[in-house]
Amino acid sequence: MAPYDPSRRTSGFDAAAEAFRSGADSPRAYLERCLAVIAEREPVVRAFVVVNEAGAREAADASGARWRAGQPLSPIDGMPVGIKDLLETRDMPTQMGCAAYAGNFPRRDNAAVWALREAGAVVLGKTTTAELGGTHPPATTNPFDPARTPGGSSSGSAAAVAAGMVPAAIGSQVGGSIIRPASYCGNWALKPSQGAINRGERQATSMSTHGVHATCANDMWRVSIEIARRAGGDPGRAPLAGPADPPASHRPLTVSVMETEGWEALDDASRAAFEAVVAQIAAAGVTVLRRRDDPAIERLERALVGVREMANTITAWENHWAIRNLVAQHPDGVSARAKATVATAERLGIEGYQDLLRRREAVRSVYATLAPTLDALIAPASPGPAPPWSGDRPGAPLAPRPTGDSVFNTPSSLLGAPVVTVPLTAVGGLPMGIQVVGQPGTDARMTAIARWMGEALRPVVV
Repeated sequence: MAPYDPSRRTSGFDAAAEAFRSGADSPRAYLERCLAVIAEREPVVRAFVVVNEAGAREAADASGARWRAGQPLSPIDGMPVGIKDLLETRDMPTQMGCAAYAGNFPRRDNAAVWALREAGAVVLGKTTTAELGGTHPPATTNPFDPARTPGGSSSGSAAAVAAGMVPAAIGSQVGGSIIRPASYCGNWALKPSQGAINRGERQATSMSTHGVHATCANDMWRVSIEIARRAGGDPGRAPLAGPADPPASHRPLTVSVMETEGWEALDDASRAAFEAVVAQIAAAGVTVLRRRDDPAIERLERALVGVREMANTITAWENHWAIRNLVAQHPDGVSARAKATVATAERLGIEGYQDLLRRREAVRSVYATLAPTLDALIAPASPGPAPPWSGDRPGAPLAPRPTGDSVFNTPSSLLGAPVVTVPLTAVGGLPMGIQVVGQPGTDARMTAIARWMGEALRPVVV
């Protein structure tokens, strides 16, 4: 298998749309090429739970008629997309990577799925997820090394995009479930500000967001904004704001390196790759600050100590009623990892949960003090490339992080902040992304800064 090349570029779906408009290509032909890649790579990558070929062909033909009539519904009309199997779809089961939900078929669309159909996108299939969006992994493999994880919990969405099966796919994140898989698979990805894309029925947890994996920044933004323009944000939340066209590239004035607790865990090669990117940013005239340079940055770093555990425990409390009921109904249909979530919540209790919420607000207050002085935070999007994963060993304790470590991702989730993954580095032939994190509501600005990085900086290979 060829090593990952971070210098690879794609013209994205804009080029396809132009070809649809001129008649040089068609949505049906584009779809058939995607299906051919799925047929070739799916036996090893295993990114999909189900592929609705008949429904996708019907949708692609309808899109083709609109393009021929000069009346596309949006710039993504005819784009094949994958949907993480946590989100309901009217024409495919929603089984959530969990044996207890085998055959579950609500026959209704999640708000984001509805919006995609309204924009003319071709909903091609359901992509795999870690069980219930947690940490128990699916069978999906990394497209660049099948012995390694693609990340989780948006495993299939990340892998499908990276393998060239679809140009974009929908994921979701509570801790690191969009950004870490994007890092491991070499994708562009947006985890928006909290609540900026309507989650529909997926409202149970206070830090969950829908987001987009894509092969390029343009597709990432177009899919995100077309959903938000139709479905809006979560109840009581402002929707994703910004232009219909992807935000123009923008060089920031001042950024800060976000180290988190993961900094010391970086291996030498991964740290060297990241520092090479930082050096290029500084050489381009951007002021790059570190924790030693500004007391406010140091306060943030101190406040971020323990947020991985904090975020995971908050989510365990918010999920534990649903999981307890599921275990009661299907005791053999839920993994030991999911059952452990209930035990974690029971140990925490309501007072412990309230204390964590107060601590979360305190961290957010510290972060807000940086808004006047920093354009963005930058950091590795994962602590190195994807780790190997061959399954739990019989008789041994469960592996604590089978889909990788979220230590660089939980800060943005806990802060409710937008973050974009830029596929800029390769370490040992595998992807490792760089993330750009902003203040809540600055999704378009973070996309513009990320685009600048992708266009102005040289990819780094170590």
